[in-house]
Amino acid sequence: MNKNQGSKKAVVLSGIQPSGHLTLGNYLGALKNWIALQEQYDCHYALVDLHTITARQDPKQLRERCYEFLALYIACGLDPSKNVLFVQSHVPAHARLAWVLNCYTMVGELNRMTQFKDKSQKNANNINAGLYDYPVLMAADILLYQTRFVPVGEDQKQHLELARDVALRFNKLYGDVFQVPEPMIPRVGARIMGLQDPTSKMSKSDGSEANALYLLDPLEVMDRKFRRAVTDSGAEVRYSEDKPGVANLMSILSAITGESFVAIEARFAGQGYGVFKAGVAEVVIETLRPVQARYREIREDEPGLHRILKDGAERAAARAAPVLRRVHEVLGFIPE
Repeated sequence: MNKNQGSKKAVVLSGIQPSGHLTLGNYLGALKNWIALQEQYDCHYALVDLHTITARQDPKQLRERCYEFLALYIACGLDPSKNVLFVQSHVPAHARLAWVLNCYTMVGELNRMTQFKDKSQKNANNINAGLYDYPVLMAADILLYQTRFVPVGEDQKQHLELARDVALRFNKLYGDVFQVPEPMIPRVGARIMGLQDPTSKMSKSDGSEANALYLLDPLEVMDRKFRRAVTDSGAEVRYSEDKPGVANLMSILSAITGESFVAIEARFAGQGYGVFKAGVAEVVIETLRPVQARYREIREDEPGLHRILKDGAERAAARAAPVLRRVHEVLGFIPE
């Protein structure tokens, strides 16, 4: 079977839950890297709304977030003609393959998923089967497109390992059906931490407004958040594990400008944290100013955004169909 289904480019797939608000961490850890991939790879990026409903969502807000995120993707530089941008629920093959893969995933494997344990503690009143089964749906997302590379953060590596294990198990039983995916982890900027709690990853669903910097924050709010960002004792701008606040701000600056930590240390030597934080704020604001302006233009054209999603779903479904047919064939299902 041709795992790239007629494409000469390796397939890259990733997705973000359309909940909360996209942050600087999402931009530097995901979107900025996605943009760099669009010329080299056959890229598929999903708004994973099926994953999102493992936690209760306001329907109107969920719909709005899908359009908001799509508009931000494009405003940040993702070209709909070069990438397949779609909503997960618009391609029924995701749910159909997930059921099949449920039958090839061991309960013991799901019991070892640390993210389920973490989310269960945070949502003790809604520990549902979907939350438990989340990694299997993620495996279906990936394997459905014969994905070669998956841009993931450290917090998703365990889920990707499960997808690999399931693919290998299925292939051992039925032959060369699935491409076994590999992680693609950026060296810098893959894990941006909170501005107030630099020991925890910046989250788009953060309960503390000051901890996360959102892509659509007013520019004056961005400036204020950086000036109030937690640093460390002393006043030396130096990258070190025992200086998580400064290290996080340096990571942000390096991810945007491409400067090395050594160069950043030299540039701010002897100037103190105030000047350093103002410098980081300026670079971030000037990076996001045109993104916000472009976003406002794009978001006004909701019919145009819907057309992009419809086109993306059709392209994604065309890619997924032969993979699902092959799965059904090896299992002995009667052809549709």
